[in-house]
Amino acid sequence: MRARTRNRFLEIAQYLPEVLDRQANQKELLLSVHDYLEITVSDERVRKGRKALRKYRLLMGELEETYRVSADAVLAIWGLETGFGANRGDYPVISALATLAFAGERRAFFADELVAALHIIQAGDIAPEKMLGSWAGAMGHGQFMPSSYLKYAVDHDGDGRRDIWAEDPTDALASIANYLREHGWRSGQPCGEEMYLPDGFDLSLTGRDQVRPVAEWAAHGVRSPRGLQPVDYGDAMVLLAAGAQGPAYLAYHNFNVFLAYNNSVHYALSVGCLAHRIDGNKKFTRPWPAGQRVLSRADMRELQERLTALGHDTRGADGLAGPNTHRALRNWQVAAGYPADGFPCGEVLDQLRAQP
Repeated sequence: MRARTRNRFLEIAQYLPEVLDRQANQKELLLSVHDYLEITVSDERVRKGRKALRKYRLLMGELEETYRVSADAVLAIWGLETGFGANRGDYPVISALATLAFAGERRAFFADELVAALHIIQAGDIAPEKMLGSWAGAMGHGQFMPSSYLKYAVDHDGDGRRDIWAEDPTDALASIANYLREHGWRSGQPCGEEMYLPDGFDLSLTGRDQVRPVAEWAAHGVRSPRGLQPVDYGDAMVLLAAGAQGPAYLAYHNFNVFLAYNNSVHYALSVGCLAHRIDGNKKFTRPWPAGQRVLSRADMRELQERLTALGHDTRGADGLAGPNTHRALRNWQVAAGYPADGFPCGEVLDQLRAQP
């Protein structure tokens, strides 16, 4: 890094105690899938997404041709990340990252992001005072961390700068498209779609660790709401994001590409559903169950500890429900005679607490 860039950093970096407050006081968001989708795939967000599709029709056509990524997928990420550019963040990124690297949690991670941000400034893509973002350093319309910017941001409008911060979202949307392409987006394929499971379907076959050819799912009786066999897009997994009482979702390869953007099943499901709606399609035919008791992180740790104590190892008790937890829960449900949907919720925790 050039001495001039280092000196500029020393001139502009400020300690921001409010950033540490934000990191220390992140509220645990306890939302059921029903409530989460009501917010992220609201009718208003769908309306704005369709309006953006009309407004940027020519740009979206260019992105589809250049990056072979569907416009509705790009717009859905834009809609979830910043409300189609309305909430891009107003924290000075250099100062925010410097504060987190100096005194926050995960200091090494934020130190690396700070170095990446300085390389962006050194390249001349943005002036330091205009490099704004979230308190955690996520930037622009697509909320790229600086390291992701260096890898995936593009100068689509040809002005010599990869400007993801401008009011004009051209470079930002192209950068989202490039990110998806570089993570293996398959052109012409959806993220996933609602499916119906036949009576007697073996629920232990569901989950992120149960990837099978679509033809095999069809052989198990998986059908669209219209009774049609699923289109063969290769391998897929059946997800029960709200358990056996909610819709079944057949997630294809592009679902994993959304997970690369944000490793949350709820996020990927929301992006997929929003893209589906922006493209003119209707809501799920089967309603998402309301009123489900969502587990806090402490509750989830207890669930993991109880499963492990019963011989179904979750490989750690971090309070986060990943594939290992879902697999262990499914195995316990099979052994205990419960529907093996692998869905951790308040009812399941009560069942575990009742075990001798």
